[in-house]
Amino acid sequence: MKKMLAIFIAFASFSCSQAQKTNFSPVALNEKLLSLSDQQVAFKDILKKNKGKTVVVEMWASWCGDCVKAMPKLKALQANHPEVNYVFISMDKTADKWKQGIEKHEIKGDHYMANDQMKGVFAKAIDLDWIPRYIIIDKKGKIVRYRAVETDFDVIEETLNSLK
Repeated sequence: MKKMLAIFIAFASFSCSQAQKTNFSPVALNEKLLSLSDQQVAFKDILKKNKGKTVVVEMWASWCGDCVKAMPKLKALQANHPEVNYVFISMDKTADKWKQGIEKHEIKGDHYMANDQMKGVFAKAIDLDWIPRYIIIDKKGKIVRYRAVETDFDVIEETLNSLK
């Protein structure tokens, strides 16, 4: 009986931790990210720039094998949904590697880099535990898909289709 209770509690905890949030925390919104022009930009200002648009935010890194493996699916998604804005937030350790990765993989969209990578303030504020990670935001600025990974492209596609 104790084992069953422990399993139930573990399952419930995991389920709750995977909940779909609909808004970003103040910490995430106020965190600054590095732009391609070497400016520090608050995440909330990046979201304001995309106000009124459907947005796919991808957290990735040039060193991430799963991120590179997902690039063809991402490019197909962009071709199928040109009306969507794409924002890429790199978890690279250096700006040089980040910028080389954008060029090498010909990634189209707006680009930023977290200042403190996967274990930093921004990553913790968005519950980042894996990359690539996708967040979909509707035209009203509400998060409609908080956690999708590279194996969820069917769900991402379905979500974007529902927002047309």
